[in-house]
Amino acid sequence: MIPVMNVQRQYASLQDELDKAALEVLHSGGYILGPKVSEFEKQFAQYCGAKYAIGVGNGTDALVIALLAAGVGKGDEVITTAMTFVSTAEAIAQVGATPVFVDIDADTFTMDATKLEAAFSENTKAVIPVHIYGQAADMDAINEIAHAHGALVIEDCAQAAGAKYKGRRTCSLGDIACVSFFPTKNLGAAGDAGIIVTNSEDLYKGCMAYRVHGSGLNGAYTYARLNNQPFNEDEIDFHGNLPKYYNYLVGFNSRLDALQAAMLSVKLPHLDGWNERRRQIAAIYDEKITNPALTKPVVADYNEHIFYVYPMKVGNRAKFRAYLEEKGVTTGVYFPVPMHEQACFAKLGYKHGDFPVAEDLAEHGVTIPMFPELTDEEIQTVIDAVNAYTE
Repeated sequence: MIPVMNVQRQYASLQDELDKAALEVLHSGGYILGPKVSEFEKQFAQYCGAKYAIGVGNGTDALVIALLAAGVGKGDEVITTAMTFVSTAEAIAQVGATPVFVDIDADTFTMDATKLEAAFSENTKAVIPVHIYGQAADMDAINEIAHAHGALVIEDCAQAAGAKYKGRRTCSLGDIACVSFFPTKNLGAAGDAGIIVTNSEDLYKGCMAYRVHGSGLNGAYTYARLNNQPFNEDEIDFHGNLPKYYNYLVGFNSRLDALQAAMLSVKLPHLDGWNERRRQIAAIYDEKITNPALTKPVVADYNEHIFYVYPMKVGNRAKFRAYLEEKGVTTGVYFPVPMHEQACFAKLGYKHGDFPVAEDLAEHGVTIPMFPELTDEEIQTVIDAVNAYTE
C-alpha cells in the first residue's frame, strides 16, 4: 500500500543526525526545557520572522495558552472556521469562551473573510483563522476586520509551518500563532510537541508563565497585566526560593522537552526543501490527474501552499476510497464532521445547513498520498489509479 503519509522514510533520510541529537540529549541528563529548547525556539522564531517563540507540549496546549495569555475567558466569544480539527474550537471552550463559527471559502477551504464581519458581537475577543491543509487564510482581510473590532488574531498554523502569504511566512501574520509538531506534520517531532510564536512581549511573557504553572516573574507580570494592576519587578521577592514555587496564575505543565527540540532543530533546515518537494508533487497531480469526477485544490494567487495534504472532492467518497484501496493507494479524510455538527458543540445551537461549504467539504473531501519521500513510481501509480476511477 502507498500510504497517505510516512514518517519512517523521513527518519531514514536523517537517521545519523537524528540519532546523534537524541543521544546527546540522553547523555546530557537535561530533558525538560534547557538549552536545546531555547536554541530551537530562537531558530524557529527567526525562521518565521518573529521575535519570540515558546515551546509547549503540543499544538492544542499552544492554542489554549495563547488564548489565556490574550486574556480570553468566560463570557468571551472567539470566531473560528467551521472546518478544522477539533482542537481549534476545543481550546476556545477549554478557556471558558464560546466558539463562534463561520463558513469557509469554496476554493481555498480557509476562513471566508467575507463572512467574518457578521460573526462579531460585543463579546468577541479574538479570531482564529486556520491555515488548513497548508494554505494560508486571507490574513490582510481578517486582520483588518478583527483589529477594527479590537479583537486579537491567533493563527492556527498546525498544518502550515513554512507556508507563505504575500511573501511572508505563516506565524508572522497575526498577533500570535500556534503550531503543532505532531509526527505526521510537515515539520514533525518524535512525539507530541508544539510552539507559540509572537512579536508581542506581553503575550510572550504570558505564554512563558502559563506553560509552567503560571509561576515566577512572568506569572507575576501577567497577573498584573490581566488584572489591570501596576507591576514593579523590584518589589517581587521570592525570599531566596525558586521562582517556580510562586504561582500567580492557574497554568499548565506544558513544556517542550529537550529531545523533541533536538529532533526539530535537525529537521528545521530541511523544511523548505521538503515543502518545495510537496509543491512539486502537487504540481504533478495538478497536471496529470484528469479525471472529471474529482475536483482538485485551488491555490490563491497570494499564497505559497505547502500541501500538508493534497485535498480533493469527489461525489461518492466511500466508493472512491474503496476503489483506491483495491489499487493499493491509501486515502484520508480531513475532516468528516464540521465543528458545528460535532456532538461536543451541540449546545451552541447550530444546525445542518448553517455552513454549507464546510458541510460539502466534510461530505466529499478526500486526500491522496502526499509526503516528500514519495517516489516517482508511487506518484504515477496514484495518478493512474485516480484517473481510472469511475463514479
